[in-house]
Amino acid sequence: MRSLTKITDVLWEVPQTYKDGMRVPGRIYASEAMLSRIVGDNCLEQVANVACLPGIQSYSLAMPDIHWGYGFPIGGVAATAPDEGGVISPGGVGYDINCGVRLMRTNLTQEEVAPRIHDLVGQLFRDIPCGLGEKSDLRLTRDDEHKVLLQGAHWAVAHGFGSPGDTEFIEENGCMAEAEASNITERALERGAGQVGSLGSGNHFVEVQVTDEIYDETAANTMGLFLGGVTVMIHCGSRGFGYQVCDDYLRVLGRATEKYDFRLPDRQLASAPINSPEGQEYLAAMRCAANYAFANRQVLGSKAAGAFLHALRISPDALGMQLVYDVPHNIAKFEEHVINGKTRRLCVHRKGATRSFPPHHPLVPPRYRAIGQPVLVPGDMGRYSFVLVGRPQAMAQTFGTVCHGAGRVMSRSQAKRELNFDQLRRDMEQRGVVMMARGRGTAVEEASAVYKDVAEVVNVVDSAGLAKKVCRLRPIGVVKG
Repeated sequence: MRSLTKITDVLWEVPQTYKDGMRVPGRIYASEAMLSRIVGDNCLEQVANVACLPGIQSYSLAMPDIHWGYGFPIGGVAATAPDEGGVISPGGVGYDINCGVRLMRTNLTQEEVAPRIHDLVGQLFRDIPCGLGEKSDLRLTRDDEHKVLLQGAHWAVAHGFGSPGDTEFIEENGCMAEAEASNITERALERGAGQVGSLGSGNHFVEVQVTDEIYDETAANTMGLFLGGVTVMIHCGSRGFGYQVCDDYLRVLGRATEKYDFRLPDRQLASAPINSPEGQEYLAAMRCAANYAFANRQVLGSKAAGAFLHALRISPDALGMQLVYDVPHNIAKFEEHVINGKTRRLCVHRKGATRSFPPHHPLVPPRYRAIGQPVLVPGDMGRYSFVLVGRPQAMAQTFGTVCHGAGRVMSRSQAKRELNFDQLRRDMEQRGVVMMARGRGTAVEEASAVYKDVAEVVNVVDSAGLAKKVCRLRPIGVVKG
């Protein structure tokens, strides 16, 4: 911790002299109370390692939910410049490409849903396939799968999942351009053929929530959120398909690191110049996986709406389910940012980090243009999640980025050793949360005790001016893989 320089109460700098090869300083957003765990988790080393990437701009960044990850820390952010030999690194995206969060609002209140919450959670559990390796009831032909990779959420909408207006409220409008399915291996296609419309294991979930605190009435009203109102949050990504794409290209870019003679402190930072054949090939494949995830969450959202209608025996108009927003938090994208007064086209890696664009930014949907982009930050399944909106300071400091969740403080293996399912179930009942899980071990790994308090994480980005709190969502029903 003596190596860190305090910039503000919630911002700390890792000097460029911390490690040989650093091209820029590192910066960590965290309260002082969070720092000892961050340093103890060896995340400081990963922040410094990322700062060694060719073409990196300004800073290697870490959000307050930072914890150890593959190559990049989870909660890590880096922007590289293609015109300065900047690289693309799969470790800066992660294995679950375009893992992200979707929030849907309803017309329903807690008083209307609470008496039927057991029925509702049971219906969600039956209608949404979930768990490690679980297959969807939506089986794709190879032709359909290729279309998913190129069309993303638009494919799902065209096949009756949701409505055409949904894509306006998905980052990238639910489809990344310049995806190329010919770059995808047969193994990845095999793994992806049966998983669109399914929920993974681990920290993936479907939650029924209640808006229990509002901090910004104008922004909440703009999103259709109201005190006591019921919402649905979905956290999922590209499943086995995205994992396989990452695995395939780590090998490709591992060879490219040697070919282009990069001096990197960690082989997990395998990279290729953005403008190289290997870099372009990975980007095209990554976009396929991102589109797969967009389609997956679109189908899951439609399945969730169907479960509400069936369990509660109400009409679509009475339900009033509408997409608030859908944000990726494991992705690399080209964006324009100002560096030293000059607008530059940069490749922004966000690994366990969420875009946070401010009011009036042209990429924010017109409905939200006056308030800023909705930012969705899920917590653990026993406490609460938050909705925020982006602020101008994020563009100036973090390439328009904030945290993506609470961040783990206990490993999965430690959780299994120290916690048990029966106690977890009792704790959830005491908190007023109905939980159904495919696997007991997986559920234990996701207990509240294994995560930071997401309120502390959110307070850091709010205090830093990166995003502004809008409302808090408390879970009343949870489906886990």
